Amino acid sequence: MVKHVILWSLKDELSETEKEEVKKGIKEGLEGLRGVIPGLRDIVVNINGLPSSNADLMLDSTFDDEEALKAYAVNPAHVAVADGKVRPYTKIRSCLDYWI
Repeated sequence: MVKHVILWSLKDELSETEKEEVKKGIKEGLEGLRGVIPGLRDIVVNINGLPSSNADLMLDSTFDDEEALKAYAVNPAHVAVADGKVRPYTKIRSCLDYWI
């Protein structure tokens, strides 16, 4: 299996209230892909980081294999969430994919 982990930092111009709403929307959108995308075993978005964190939220997802991860990246359901709920509000994206 393959882990796909992303850390995002939200745009500075968002107020704290806006950031909370954006984080909830990202969590709802991405976790809503569970059971929709073939090869996606698990998906969790953590929006409650400690104050010591230097990222605003984290995606932790598990796929059957690299092919499933590649298919997820271009799946229309994922692209709709990424384009509508994630990319407009994030300034930094760090990703680590690895075998487990």
